[in-house]
Amino acid sequence: MEDAFIVQGGQPLKGEIELSGAKNVALKVLIAALLFDRQVTFSNIPEIADVKELLRLLSLLGADVKQEKNIVSIDPTKLNKWEVDLLHGSKIRVSFMLFAPLLYRFKEAIIPNPGGCRLGARPIDRHVDSLKSFGVDINYNPDTGFYKATLPTGKFRGSKFHFEKSTHTGTELAVLTAVMAQGESVIENAAQEPEVDDLIQFLNQNGAKIRRANSNIYIEGVDSLVQKDKPYHIMYDELEAATYGVFALATKGDITIKHTKRKHLKYFIEKVMQAGGGIEYLNGGIRFFYKEPLKKTDVITVPYPGFRTDWQAQWALLMTQAEGESTIHETIFENKFGYVNELKKVGAKIEFFQPNMSNIDKIYQFSLPEDHSSLMQAIKVSGPTKLHNGVLVVRDIRAGATVLIASCMARGESVIQGASIIDRGYERIENKLIMLGAKIKRV
Repeated sequence: MEDAFIVQGGQPLKGEIELSGAKNVALKVLIAALLFDRQVTFSNIPEIADVKELLRLLSLLGADVKQEKNIVSIDPTKLNKWEVDLLHGSKIRVSFMLFAPLLYRFKEAIIPNPGGCRLGARPIDRHVDSLKSFGVDINYNPDTGFYKATLPTGKFRGSKFHFEKSTHTGTELAVLTAVMAQGESVIENAAQEPEVDDLIQFLNQNGAKIRRANSNIYIEGVDSLVQKDKPYHIMYDELEAATYGVFALATKGDITIKHTKRKHLKYFIEKVMQAGGGIEYLNGGIRFFYKEPLKKTDVITVPYPGFRTDWQAQWALLMTQAEGESTIHETIFENKFGYVNELKKVGAKIEFFQPNMSNIDKIYQFSLPEDHSSLMQAIKVSGPTKLHNGVLVVRDIRAGATVLIASCMARGESVIQGASIIDRGYERIENKLIMLGAKIKRV
């Protein structure tokens, strides 16, 4: 197998599709299930590569895992290992969240430096600091690449912890730790993504005592968690929704996306309307359609509820079709423009630049390098530009979706190398695209 897509582009994509379950919820609730006293069952779990890797890892740790299409059951009572091996742990970034259930059950855990998409350094010092605040003794061995943690008192202790900069996965790890801690905990400057709230809802339905007040989360520790109503149906993937919205607009098509919630896409929708894209709100979904030449926009990615970093690659591609010069300023990750050179291969006109800012430490959510002069955190996209076919390489999940959209826009045959990376975040994407009229095959 060549791990590639071959696409015959140039057709407007039209039709109706259903969203899959949210990747960024599925991974987290599957790990949360290890805190429970009995079997836990979920529905709407997407059949994507990252979920398959995590389920394989949980099985290696001793959990009883059963999967039938989008239904997954986890029995954590058979867990018998507290060390995550390098091969499986490095494949997926959320493996670091296993510290919460493994420490809860075994009072010790060894986990390698996490993997996932390489979007810059993505330091986990905030995660480590939060664990320490709950009474965890954790150290990193640079020679082996493993973190080793112990729970000296045998119990997590309640904590008041403030994240200096918002972190999605760090917040969820803190939530899982605080749920089983003795006493009360407060997580300040917590991430506010809807995926975090879906994890909280799942825990609260099954015995947890968690309350959110804007960016603060208040948690009263409990002794046990037992699922009351089975299965828990996780939310749909709004990041996938934005991707298909761009597919519609970029190919001058018309796509209705079922199960989409308007409030979760507020800032994406605002930009679509600003650019002149068509929007129609339907019962149980949203229709995105091309109606007029697109207009330039300026975008800054910020923590939710603002314009999300997972939308920016697709948006940059869309702006190659807009009249004038658009700008995108990335503040969440320091290396989220890996797709730019790929788009340039097929004719996109994109230039890097660094905005002038006085409060750079507050604006950027990543750890800044000592030499700020090396930063290039923004791009200028000129359009409209007619893209041509080519051979494109996938750099990360969202960049993969972006080059796939580009290949559907351009006339002629394109080759997308690295299809399996797209599979990490999108469930059967080629099947959905074929339903919309795309000519695509996997080789």
